[in-house]
Amino acid sequence: MHKYREYQLAFTLLELMATVAVVGITMTVAVPSFANYVESTKINTAILDITSIEAKIYRRLSDNPNYPDSLADIYAKVPVDPWGNEYRYLRINGGDKKGKGKKRKDHSLVPINSDYDLYSSGPDGRSVAPLTAKHSRDDIVRANNGGFIGKAEDY
Repeated sequence: MHKYREYQLAFTLLELMATVAVVGITMTVAVPSFANYVESTKINTAILDITSIEAKIYRRLSDNPNYPDSLADIYAKVPVDPWGNEYRYLRINGGDKKGKGKKRKDHSLVPINSDYDLYSSGPDGRSVAPLTAKHSRDDIVRANNGGFIGKAEDY
């Protein structure tokens, strides 16, 4: 009877292998899902930050009729996005949408804002003016003068 109890308390090699297989399968499903969740949380945080910065710019406009020249005009320290990069701002000064320069542009190379550009350079920390460029697709942008805030590839 004593030997029977010892046998019941120990795991067999087959049971141990089955447990390791189940844990492995669970991890292969859970880790990518968790990574996607973390990334979508960062994107949503950047969207909320841009919305907050936009609100602060409009509050400033109630006292001063001109858009700020930089985010440093309204913040002591320029806010950083969830990936550790400063948010980027370009004053367009209410001009028309036919301008040249560093303005963010859509797939037709038309500027996406007429008042100012405000965006995060996204997870890769790199960006160029056209939203269709490889380094700009993951950017979180403000477009249509605030009518859209989200991933550049979704605009």
